[in-house]
Amino acid sequence: QVQVVESGGGSVEPGGSLILSCVASGHPYSTYSMAWFRQVLGKEREGVAAIANDGRRAYGDSVKGRFTVSKDDAESTLYLQMNNLTPEDTAMYYCAIGFFLSLAPTSYNYWGEGTQVTVSS
Repeated sequence: QVQVVESGGGSVEPGGSLILSCVASGHPYSTYSMAWFRQVLGKEREGVAAIANDGRRAYGDSVKGRFTVSKDDAESTLYLQMNNLTPEDTAMYYCAIGFFLSLAPTSYNYWGEGTQVTVSS
């Protein structure tokens, strides 16, 4: 059974930082990409950052220079270091597993249930 579990969300003031984690298990891929998406109620899911099996990375324009995606292959864990957070970063953040490096939600087959990030003063 595929399990994708995010953690690390919470509330932070503008300018603050958070680190999100995602542990994945049970999926059928021997090589795979992992990604972070975020969604605000009533809006489309937005690709935040992705990392391929070979380490290539992709970032959404709104987070470039502020967010860093990384992974620990041995632990099948994905991370998202988020710095200089703004209220516009407030969203539910989701982790996903797929085959191709992409920021399109349709490229990913397995999803976690999300972790909430709230940025406010």
